[in-house]
Amino acid sequence: MKILMTILMLTSFLCVKAQDLTLKGRIISEDLEALPEAKIYSNKDELLGTTDIEGKFEISIPNDVLTLYISYVGMEHTVIELSDDCNVLEVIVMIDAIYDFMSQKRVDRLRKKRFKKLPKLHKEAFEKGLFKTDKACYTQKFTPYSKKKQK
Repeated sequence: MKILMTILMLTSFLCVKAQDLTLKGRIISEDLEALPEAKIYSNKDELLGTTDIEGKFEISIPNDVLTLYISYVGMEHTVIELSDDCNVLEVIVMIDAIYDFMSQKRVDRLRKKRFKKLPKLHKEAFEKGLFKTDKACYTQKFTPYSKKKQK
């Protein structure tokens, strides 16, 4: 009887662990324009899904995936770390601007300035009805081009 109970508990635990997380959301640019066909990858370089014409998506990810990569032509690659309570993922992707005749350090300062505006843009997208939440449920770190640390 104890063996049977142990086996039942183990299988129920494994079934719960094996379930995938379903994420719904939207990906837009800094200009608050939808990004159709944006690609969403796992941290294992596995394509999880793409966005539709309105920038919306619904993907299923394994529970062990905590990092997602978003790519789109003409936009900077975006790396986000998911939080535990994240099931609506709404992301603003920065435009990959061309900075001619500038040092990498100066380019990073300009990019960081734009990066710091993303939470404000997220709230603006919420107010315009583009997003369902007013705050992001993930963390995103700034990745400088230059090797020196930014202030």
